[in-house]
Amino acid sequence: MSLLTRILGEKKTTANVAKERLQIILAHERAGRSSSAPDYLPALQNELLEVIRKYVQVGPNDLKINVERQENLEVLEVKIELPEQGGR
Repeated sequence: MSLLTRILGEKKTTANVAKERLQIILAHERAGRSSSAPDYLPALQNELLEVIRKYVQVGPNDLKINVERQENLEVLEVKIELPEQGGR
C-alpha cells in the first residue's frame, strides 16, 4: 500500500459501493424482522404448491414451511408429504 493510498484512501469502484450498500440494507432488514414468520412465506408456499402439483397431486396441508434462526443464519425448511405410490 502506497503512502498516497493511505493518506487519500482507496478509490472504491461502483460495484464495491453497490455491494456494500446492499449488505447494509440486507443486514438492516434482517435485524428489523420480528421473530414471527416472514411475510413472504404464504406466497412462497402457494408457488411451491403450484410447481409440485405439475408432477404430483398434493394438498395444501401436505406442504409445511418453517424459518429458523441459527446464530447469524436463517434456515428455510420445506417438508412435502407425497402420496404413496401403490404397487411398487
